[in-house]
Amino acid sequence: MKRTLHSFSLIINYKTFIITALSVISTYVCYANDLTAKFPDMLVGVAIVFPVVFSIGSAYNRRETALQRLADFKGHAIAIYYATRDWTINKDNDLPQRTRQLTTEMMHLLKVILGGKRSEWSENEKQFYNFFSKLSRITMELRNYGVQSGEISRVSQYVSKMVIAFDNLKVIFLYRTPITLRAYSKVFIYVFPIIYGPYFASTFHDFSANLEYVMPVLYSFILVSLDNIQDHLENPFDQVGEDDIEIDAEETSRLLLD
Repeated sequence: MKRTLHSFSLIINYKTFIITALSVISTYVCYANDLTAKFPDMLVGVAIVFPVVFSIGSAYNRRETALQRLADFKGHAIAIYYATRDWTINKDNDLPQRTRQLTTEMMHLLKVILGGKRSEWSENEKQFYNFFSKLSRITMELRNYGVQSGEISRVSQYVSKMVIAFDNLKVIFLYRTPITLRAYSKVFIYVFPIIYGPYFASTFHDFSANLEYVMPVLYSFILVSLDNIQDHLENPFDQVGEDDIEIDAEETSRLLLD
C-alpha cells in the first residue's frame, strides 16, 4: 500500500493541481459569460494523447535497451575476471585481484556518470577509457602466465564488447526523446484543459448538480499524469522515478569470488 501511494505521488504533483485549478476557473468563466462551443473530442487523441503515448513508448524502449547494455557490460566484466582467475597456468600472480578492483571502480564510476549531469560526461568519459586501457593491459599480461593466444584474443573481445556496451549507454544518456516533440506535447497538455473551457461549459446541462466540473478535472489529471510518467521515464538513470535503473557496484564486487 505504501509503495502504491508513493508511485501515485510521483504522477500526481503540484503541476496537476495547478492545471486542474486553471481548467476549472476557465470553465467557470466561460459558463458565467455564456461562452460555449462543441469542440471535437478526437482532437484530444490526435493532438495530445497520441504524441504523449508515443513518447512514453519510446522512453520505455530506451530503458529496456539500457538494461540490456548494462547486463552486457557487467557480464563481460565478470567473464574477464574469471579468465584472469582460472585460465592461467601459473597462479602466482595478482591479476584476479587487480581485475576485481578495476571492475569495482568502473561500476562505481558508471553509476556516478550516468546519474550525473550531461556537462560532466566528457571529463568522466576520459577517466572511464583510462580504465579500459588498464583492463586491456591486464589482458595482455595473461600471456606471461601461460594463457594461449587464442584465449587472449577471446578476452580482448570481451573488453571490446564492454566498450561497445558503454558507448550504447552513453547514447541512451545523451540522446533522448526528440526535444521538439516533448515541447509540443507539454504546450498542448498544459494549455488544452484551459482553452477547452467553452467545451466543458457546454456540457454543464449533461451532468447532475455538483458534477459539472468532473470533465475538466478528469482531463487535467489524465493529461498531466501522462506527462509526468513520460518525464520519469525520460532519464532511466536519475533515480527519481519508480522504474529507474539502479547500478549496484557492490553487488558486482560480491559476485567476483576468489
